[in-house]
Amino acid sequence: MGFIAAWLTTGALENLLHPAINETYTAEVLDMRRLRDDYPEAYSIVAYRRVTSPRIRAALFKLIVVWELLATLALWAGVIVLALAAAGQVQPDVARTLGLLGGLMFTSIWAAFLIAGNWWCYWFGHEGAQVTHFHMTIWGLLNVMFVAAV
Repeated sequence: MGFIAAWLTTGALENLLHPAINETYTAEVLDMRRLRDDYPEAYSIVAYRRVTSPRIRAALFKLIVVWELLATLALWAGVIVLALAAAGQVQPDVARTLGLLGGLMFTSIWAAFLIAGNWWCYWFGHEGAQVTHFHMTIWGLLNVMFVAAV
């Protein structure tokens, strides 16, 4: 659990301190720019899904960052409480519940990106992002399964 907490901490801080790095690509996916440029026939079928409003795109990105920050806090709380439970300072059921909450919040980020990315056809030109989101979903699920099993 600590590893995914550390990983998400770095990502959330990057999005908080340097939002232009990921906000640009989020806007590109929502605008379906690569699909439009590289696959115009496919784009013509699903173009109605585009989000062209910079305000809406910025608001969605801010929502993502807030959720990442909340998930990061939940993960670190889970890590601390699980460590305290291992030391006999906290009830294991309480620690497991908090650990599962953090793990599920982490996993929900990537599952949501996969679902939303599917809607905005990000496999056209953003395959790397899709693969990363898939791997993060699996990593989160494995952590959730581990915490649930102990």
